[in-house]
Amino acid sequence: MPTTAPAQDSRSRSASGRRRSSSRRDDDAPVIPILARKVREVEAKAQRGKLGPTNRVKFQVIAFLVREERARVKADTEITDATRSELLKRLDGVATILAKTAARDTSLIQLLEVDQATSPVARRMRRDWLLESGAELAPDELIITDTAPTPAQVVPAALAERQVVPPTVEARQMANPFLAPDLSRPAPTGGVRRRLDGWELMGPLYKAFETGAGGGAASMDLPPVPEFDRLSPKGLEVMPHQSRFLEAVRQGHRSFLLADEPGLGKTAESVLAASVADAYPLLAVVPNVVKMNWAREVARWTPQRRATVIHGDGETMDAFADVFIVNYEILDRHLSWLSSIGLKGMVVDEAHFIKNLTSLRSQNVLALAGRIREQVRDPLMLALTGTPLINDVEDFDAIWRFLGWTNGEKPGPELMEKLDESGLTPADKAFYPAAREAVISMGIVRRLKTDVAADLPDKLIADLPVELDDEFGRSIRQAERELGERLASRYRRIVEARGTARQGQATLHLPGELDDDIVRLVAQNELDESKAQGTGSENVFTMVRRIGQAKAHLAADYAVQLQRSVGKVVFFAKHIDVMDAAEAHFRASGLRSVSLRGDQTSTARQEAIDAFNNDPEVGVAVCSLTAAGVGVNMQAASNVVLAELSWTAAEQTQAIDRVHRIGQAEPVTAWRIIAAHTIDTKIAELIDSKQGLAQRALDGIAVDPESSDSVQLSALMHLTRRALGEV
Repeated sequence: MPTTAPAQDSRSRSASGRRRSSSRRDDDAPVIPILARKVREVEAKAQRGKLGPTNRVKFQVIAFLVREERARVKADTEITDATRSELLKRLDGVATILAKTAARDTSLIQLLEVDQATSPVARRMRRDWLLESGAELAPDELIITDTAPTPAQVVPAALAERQVVPPTVEARQMANPFLAPDLSRPAPTGGVRRRLDGWELMGPLYKAFETGAGGGAASMDLPPVPEFDRLSPKGLEVMPHQSRFLEAVRQGHRSFLLADEPGLGKTAESVLAASVADAYPLLAVVPNVVKMNWAREVARWTPQRRATVIHGDGETMDAFADVFIVNYEILDRHLSWLSSIGLKGMVVDEAHFIKNLTSLRSQNVLALAGRIREQVRDPLMLALTGTPLINDVEDFDAIWRFLGWTNGEKPGPELMEKLDESGLTPADKAFYPAAREAVISMGIVRRLKTDVAADLPDKLIADLPVELDDEFGRSIRQAERELGERLASRYRRIVEARGTARQGQATLHLPGELDDDIVRLVAQNELDESKAQGTGSENVFTMVRRIGQAKAHLAADYAVQLQRSVGKVVFFAKHIDVMDAAEAHFRASGLRSVSLRGDQTSTARQEAIDAFNNDPEVGVAVCSLTAAGVGVNMQAASNVVLAELSWTAAEQTQAIDRVHRIGQAEPVTAWRIIAAHTIDTKIAELIDSKQGLAQRALDGIAVDPESSDSVQLSALMHLTRRALGEV
């Protein structure tokens, strides 16, 4: 988007024509109300910590149009000085919100540069807003073409020195120095224009899922169960829902977001899918804690194939294996040889791990996936996660990029063709359910336990309130009251300052009525400060940790009584000191336990799991919520004790589903130990209400859209309201 004087003159003439041809909503500056609405949308997202790629582009375009409109208003000789002053004041209001938002997220500051809103997506967004305002644009502003994509660099310069080549990889490359070209790859079809090429589509695609447009579960149509099971090795049996997925692979589908609920056998499905698609060599990028389990599953379901687990620099790996298993943390040093070995498939387990596009973890996975698609036509690309949406619908972004469905700025060719075939545009209400279905048909597979495993026992979450009636408990409640008062004091100061600034102006709130925007602002500021402070001062995180410490002995004692009456128990805690206290209590009670923590080796971890599942003398498994919440099968127990609460509904679900999964024969009960009369009670309530995002986006269930707020933010808002006397 050039910024030369002629271009400015052209825009001024266009804007002048825009003013004369606009509707009566705002004769002098019809674009200002649009900018005011859009900047509030961006501000609301930023306050919730959810400023994804679409809203960052929106931020750019608002800033650009504010500058453009300010220059036009100053130069317009047809308006009075009073009108000019009023318009500039309104533009300053929009700019002030931009500045406050940038102060909250400093990475936005660079987007305020004059030449930042030059991408095709930004230019399309600018054009659409101007047309909405009634503008008459020149032809060169109406037609916007995409820039040619640049090939992805798999190994960035910063990682070049870290690259390793394991000895066996050199042997494999010498044995087969040339990769056979993929002659089946079609010629590029660049230059083909589609009806929707001029539209900004990523925002509408996210909105289609955020609103649950169209309803129904987000799962593509799958073939029926085949008459014969030709895949299961001797002694094993593929379940019907797994068989239907594998039939889709057999029929040629190659990219999937496999979002089945935890416990429905996604690892086995992936291993068998590679066999059906002959997608070898296959790379599985997985959390460190499940590497050994992946190797076991390959040996179990495809015994004719060899898997190798990559540790460290890969000195002990087998480069002639069919399946390479690597964890996210060490992938960066193996990018070079993995990108040149001729991979024909890639699986990303717990794919929500890559949702942060600024992280090296995400960038490494996406770069490698891009190289595989450059080398192979229709590679097998699988993203596995039972919880693809954690905080916001834009958590889909990285997963869709990995699968090749979008590039972050626009849909890929196949998805664009599906959207084009609908005959609709984002201006049509019917576009949103059609768009949702188009994305789903690209390969989203989502099955619930209640739908595909009718014989799976019930799952119950039972809350056990406990009284913290000692001095420690009283100090926690006092700290909670002090935090609430600090939040309330900040709220009052903001209200007073705004009241002084707005004297004589109408107010939108009645006396005594709380301003939700200010409550949210106060809570978000406290949350940001708490994250920056860590454990160095009293804040919501240290308070919740102290509550966990206070509950540790009570939760462990309940687990002892439970084990003696029902058998094996899985005990989950979030903090190491709570786990230590629980294990000490189990030893003192004569109860043998095993421990699953983040600092264990894969071998020690698997030994602990095997001991719990197979040794009748082991009564309790003490597990970290963050380290043992994925990739662990513990069906030997049917009772779970949650000594500490998680900050996300997804983390709690993942933990419980270590027990409630295929192979479980007994009804499962999760016992949540909750500290009565503390913020713990509210957190438990919030976790239950925050299930809504996945239910709305993936399962087609109508829920409160506000339930996508983080638990931390909602808990602090609750404390603020309570201190102000509203609750």
